[in-house]
Amino acid sequence: MHFIIKENTMNRKSFFILASAALTTALAFAPSMCAAQSTELTGAGSTFVYPIMARWAADFKAAHPAIAINYQSIGSGAGIQQIRNNTVDFGASDASLSDAQLRQMPAVIQIPESAGPVCITYNLPISQPLHLTGDALAGIFLGTITRWTDPRITQSNPGVQLPNKPILIAHRSDGSGTTSIFTAYLAAVSPAWKAKVGSGIAVNWPVGLGGKGSEGVTGVVKQTQGAIGYVELTYATGNHLPVAWMRNAAGQYVAPSTSGTSAAIAGFKAELARDVRSPIVNAPGAAAYPIAGLTFLILPKDGANLAKRQALKRFVAYILTTGQRSAAALGYAPLPPAIQKLDLHLAGEMLAAGRPLH
Repeated sequence: MHFIIKENTMNRKSFFILASAALTTALAFAPSMCAAQSTELTGAGSTFVYPIMARWAADFKAAHPAIAINYQSIGSGAGIQQIRNNTVDFGASDASLSDAQLRQMPAVIQIPESAGPVCITYNLPISQPLHLTGDALAGIFLGTITRWTDPRITQSNPGVQLPNKPILIAHRSDGSGTTSIFTAYLAAVSPAWKAKVGSGIAVNWPVGLGGKGSEGVTGVVKQTQGAIGYVELTYATGNHLPVAWMRNAAGQYVAPSTSGTSAAIAGFKAELARDVRSPIVNAPGAAAYPIAGLTFLILPKDGANLAKRQALKRFVAYILTTGQRSAAALGYAPLPPAIQKLDLHLAGEMLAAGRPLH
């Protein structure tokens, strides 16, 4: 009897040893099994689009738990560079790639995914919104208008007690699609700006202090009385900074808004139908906000990882359809149906290992 009890004890011990080993093995394989069923996409670029991109990523993750989106707000120029180096799955830029730039890139697809205003924010002790013309704004950033009491500013702000203080200019120090939109506007309204500075994601600024990202420009303006800068509307409202009303091509002063951006898109409807890269600054129409631009997804046309490419196509389709409903609440203009349709057609050109995605 004693022998039988001892043998059962050993069997029980063997059982627990084997069970423990099996459990340890299962736990060891569990993370890799989960990883095999999940996909992470990495994107980088535009700070302009970051607020809405973060919302899209969170909402898409909630609906598709197996797909995670990691977007790095590092500026359009840096995002384009990462696409060129094949270190991210997608990029975002407020400046579309020209034909010359495309020749220096791997094959990519450019898709407009949102539109919004670039607003002029300032730090002044006034209660009324500042009104500015394009000519005055160009003069400020050229350094030919140096004080807030300059007649080219005061004549647009009758009855407003502007301080007799120097103007401090804040601009982006990094390559930026926001800068591209802003300088494209200045080049459109000021021959002097066009001749001396031009436009692009990075320019040689005549005057001012540089800040990295929209966060950097916002910080300079917020901390310095008399400062002026350009940022996305979301960054200004999120930091409780006022925004200037700009005089548009029709002679009306308009505040930056989603409706004003939609009017700017409508003003260039024919041009956008021919080329989605067409700028929408200084648009015609009484309701159009003049400093507006489209932001573009930059997608590698092909990729080796089928799961990632399928996940990316699903995310792009979400952005272009359901995701557009979130745009207005964050200061972006939803894309018109005609551009949505064109975008979905472009997304259909995505490949995985040379084969169409379904």
